[in-house]
Amino acid sequence: MDEVRLGDIRIGKGQPLVLIAGPCVLEDEGIALEVAKEMKRICTTLGIPYIFKASYEKDNRGSERSYKGPGLEGGLQTLLKVKETVGVPVLSDVHRMEDVDRAKEVLDVIQVPAFLCQQTSLLLKVGQAGKVVNIKKGQFMAPEAMAGAV
Repeated sequence: MDEVRLGDIRIGKGQPLVLIAGPCVLEDEGIALEVAKEMKRICTTLGIPYIFKASYEKDNRGSERSYKGPGLEGGLQTLLKVKETVGVPVLSDVHRMEDVDRAKEVLDVIQVPAFLCQQTSLLLKVGQAGKVVNIKKGQFMAPEAMAGAV
């Protein structure tokens, strides 16, 4: 497959750059909306397709006391608000198989974090969701080793 379609956005060989950007983790709805609106404005001006990305949960922090985000339900509410208000596709990481069915109701792109790129059961569940999937390459892997994840 040379191309993936996400609404009007085409991703793949021969297609223009698509910017995936946003805060690392969702903090509050106001910040998410402000970032999404400004990024959409800039990308529209430059003619670059834009996908809003923010994690509802950062489950790979160095300390259990670090801020992890609003969690699945609160985060998906915020992402849905961004999607509906700003009119951009939304992407977030999914860490657990049991989150996929709920996440696919809101997300346009499901991202598998780098440290989970070899979790076969999670990859299969995400692949069955019927959504565009972005698998981040683990820093510990050679690029050619990602063929198995794909």
